Amino acid sequence: MGALEWVNKVIEHGAESAANEGFVLRGTATRLPFEDGFLDAIITDPPYYDAVPYADLSDFFYVWLKRTVGHLYPEHFRTPLTPKREEAVQNPVRHGGDNQKAKQFFEEMMGQAFREMHRVLKPSGEATIVFAHKSTEAWETLISALIKAGFQVEASWPLHTEMQTRLRARESAALASSTFLNCTKREGGGVGFFTDVRREMQEAIRPQLEEFWEAGIRGADFFMSAIGPGLESYSRYDVVKRADGREVGVGDFLDEVRKIVLEFALSRVLGAKALGAVDGPTQFALLALWAYGPELPSDEARKLAQSAGVEIAELGSLVQEKGEKTFVRLSAERAKDERLGLAEEQGQVVMIDALHRTLRLMREGKQAIADYLGEVGYLENEAFWQVAQALAEVLEGSEEGRALKELLAVRQGLPKPKEGASVRLF
Repeated sequence: MGALEWVNKVIEHGAESAANEGFVLRGTATRLPFEDGFLDAIITDPPYYDAVPYADLSDFFYVWLKRTVGHLYPEHFRTPLTPKREEAVQNPVRHGGDNQKAKQFFEEMMGQAFREMHRVLKPSGEATIVFAHKSTEAWETLISALIKAGFQVEASWPLHTEMQTRLRARESAALASSTFLNCTKREGGGVGFFTDVRREMQEAIRPQLEEFWEAGIRGADFFMSAIGPGLESYSRYDVVKRADGREVGVGDFLDEVRKIVLEFALSRVLGAKALGAVDGPTQFALLALWAYGPELPSDEARKLAQSAGVEIAELGSLVQEKGEKTFVRLSAERAKDERLGLAEEQGQVVMIDALHRTLRLMREGKQAIADYLGEVGYLENEAFWQVAQALAEVLEGSEEGRALKELLAVRQGLPKPKEGASVRLF
C-alpha cells in the first residue's frame, strides 16, 4: 500500500505541474525517433556501468504485468521476458564471460546514446545527466562519451537522492548522492592547454567543495561531487594538451580532481596546519577510511594512494589486496607485524604505523606509550594527535574508534619517557 501511495502522489503532482499533454514512447536511446534539433531539453539517468542489472530485475515485474495488462498493450509484451540484447550494461554473462568485451559493448552503447542526444537537441537546448558510481573507471566512460559526442558541462550539483533503506544500494557501487550534470552543445571547442585548464579547475572546484562540505556531503560522495565542477573547464575543449603536446586524457583529468579534493578534505579533517606534517601513507589511510571505510575497489585504492604520493606496494601491512578489493587494516589486524611502528635505520616512522602500535601498547600502560612515542618523536607532535582525533571521528562506533578516544583521553596524563627506554616488540 505504501508503494501505491507514492505512485498516486507522483501522478497527482505530474497532473498539476503542466497544462500540456505528455507522450510516452518506448524505444532505445541509441535510435531516438526524432528529427535533428527537435528537443529543447533532455533529462536522463543513464545506466551505471555494472552497478544495477535493470533488465534482469525488471523480469520479476514483467511476467505479472503481462498477465494483468498484457492484453491492453500487446505491442509491449511480445516477448516471454524483457529484451536484453541491447541493454547498455557491463555484464560479462552476456558476452561469454569476457569482461573486456562487456566493457567495450557498454562504452559503445553509451557513446551512441550520447551522440543521438546531441543530434536531436536544439542548438540552444540543454541536457541534464544524472550519474552515481564509486568507480572512476565508470566516470571515465561517461565523461569520454559526453565529450566525444560534443557536449560541455555548464553546471553540476550533487543531490542526496537515495533512501538509506534501499536494499540494492547496500554494498554496491551506487552512491547515496547523485551528481546532476547540466550540459549544452559545445561551441568552438578546439585545443585547451592543461596549465590554463588546471587553474580554472581549481578556481571552480574549491568554492563548490566548501558548499558541499557545509551541505554535509561526505565520503565517496564528496570525492565524486567534485568531478562536475572540474568538468566545466575540461569539457570546454575537444582536446586538452600539455605544453609538450601530450594529450591529457580523462584519467589524467580525474587524477587532478582527486588531488584537489584530497588536499581540501585533509585540510578540513586534520586542520590546515597539520596537513603538511602528515606523511603520504597516513593521508591515504585517513582518506580511504573517511571516503570508503575499510574496504574499497583496488583501482580506487591505487589511485588514491598515488594522489597521496605513495604506491600501494609501499604500504606494507597497512593494506591487504584481495582481487578487485583492497582492505585498509586497523591496529588489531596488524598485531602480527612485529616490526610495525619501528624505525628502519634512521628513517622517520610512518605516523599511521606509530598510531597503530600505540593502540596495541594501551594494555601495557601509560609509561609504555610515553616511552614509545618519545623514542619515535611523536609524543609532542601535534599533527600525530590530530590524526588520532580525526580517525576517532571517522571510525566512531567501532572498537578502533573507542580505543582512539581512550588514547586521546589519557594523553594529558602521560608521564615523561624514561631515559634510555627502548621500544620492545609486542
